[in-house]
Amino acid sequence: MSSIFGHLFRLATWGESHGGGVGVVVDGCPPLLPLSAADIQPDLDRRRPGQSAIVTPRKESDTVEILSGVFEGRTLGTPISLWVKNQDARPEAYAEMATKFRPSHADYTYQAKYGVRDWQGGGRSSARETVGRVAAGAIAKKWLRLQHGVEILAYVRQVHRLRAEVDPDSVQASAVEANIVRCPDASAAPRMIRRIEKARREGDTVGGIVEAVVRGAPPGWGEPVFDRLEADLAKGMLSLPASKGFEIGSGFDCVTMTGREHNDAFRMRGGRVRTTTNRSGGVQGGISNGEPIVFRVAFKPVATVMHEQDTVDRRGRNTTLKGRGRHDPCVLPRAVPLVEAMTALVLIDHALRQRAISGTPLVQRVD
Repeated sequence: MSSIFGHLFRLATWGESHGGGVGVVVDGCPPLLPLSAADIQPDLDRRRPGQSAIVTPRKESDTVEILSGVFEGRTLGTPISLWVKNQDARPEAYAEMATKFRPSHADYTYQAKYGVRDWQGGGRSSARETVGRVAAGAIAKKWLRLQHGVEILAYVRQVHRLRAEVDPDSVQASAVEANIVRCPDASAAPRMIRRIEKARREGDTVGGIVEAVVRGAPPGWGEPVFDRLEADLAKGMLSLPASKGFEIGSGFDCVTMTGREHNDAFRMRGGRVRTTTNRSGGVQGGISNGEPIVFRVAFKPVATVMHEQDTVDRRGRNTTLKGRGRHDPCVLPRAVPLVEAMTALVLIDHALRQRAISGTPLVQRVD
C-alpha cells in the first residue's frame, strides 16, 4: 500500500483508526526551520473530533509529540517523526462490520485487493489517517510563510444546497474560525449549522464544498507536463477521504464562456506582470502566475448513515446493515484544515523543486 506523498518534501503517514496511534514521517524538510509542537497543535485542534456539536463525538486530544528531526528548537534536515496517541478507540462498535461490508465504504475494495482488512472503524481507510497529513502540513505552512510569505486559507463554501457568498480575495481567517461550520459568510453559517443538525437528527448525512485561496505564491511554481501545479493539487485533494471533485479558477463554469470572455488579460502593475481577472485560478500552463490560487473541493455525504441498507457479507450472502459508532454528519468543518494541509504539502514540494532548478530567487519583476 502506498502511503508516501511528495518528491523533495516527502511524507509517509501511518496508523489505523482504532490502533495505538497515528502519525507521519516527514523527509526533506529544510534544516534550521524553527519548530515545536506548538506550531503543529493548532491545526490538529481544528481537525480533531469532538470539537463541536456538529462533528463526531469521539473524544481525542490529538496531542502531537515530535520524536525526531528537531534539535534545540530547529529542524535538522533529517526525518521528522510525529506521533499522536489514540485515546478513545471503541472497536467493539464495529463488530458487525467484521463480516459485513458497509455500503460506499472501503471495506469491500480493501478485502478484494489485500484479502484482509482492519474492520475496526475502517482501519487505514478511516479519516483518522489524516492526522499525519495535517501535522506535516503545519510544518509546510510555516516554511512557506517564513520563506515566501505564502498564506493558505480554506473555508466552507457550500453545505448541501446552501451556498455562501465569499470573496476569495478578501476573506480572512478570523471570519472562517468565527463559527463551528467554518463558513466566513455570517448569514449562511447558521443555516448551514441547522442543516447539519437536521441531518444528524434524521440519522443521515450531507456533503458540500470547501474553497481554498493561496495568497503570495510567486510565479514559476509547477512542473510541466505531468506534474502541473493544478494536477498535483487535484491529486492531493482527491486523495482526501470523502472527496469527489476538484476544480480550479472558473472550473466547470468555463464551458459557458467564450474564449474572449474567459481569457485573463495581462497588465503591468506595481512593476509586476498581473492579470486583470483570475479565471485561471492563479495557474496557467501548469505553472503559478503570481495571482491568488483559488480552487474548490467537493466532499460527498458521509457514507455511514443510521438506517438499514442492503449489503453483502464476506461469504457473498445478501444481508442488511445499519450504521453504528460515532461519525460526522458532515465532514466539511473538519475538512477545512485537511485542504489547507494538502495545499501546503503540494506547494512546498514545488517551491523546493523550483529552488533546485533555479538556484536563485524567483524573478518577479519584468523590465
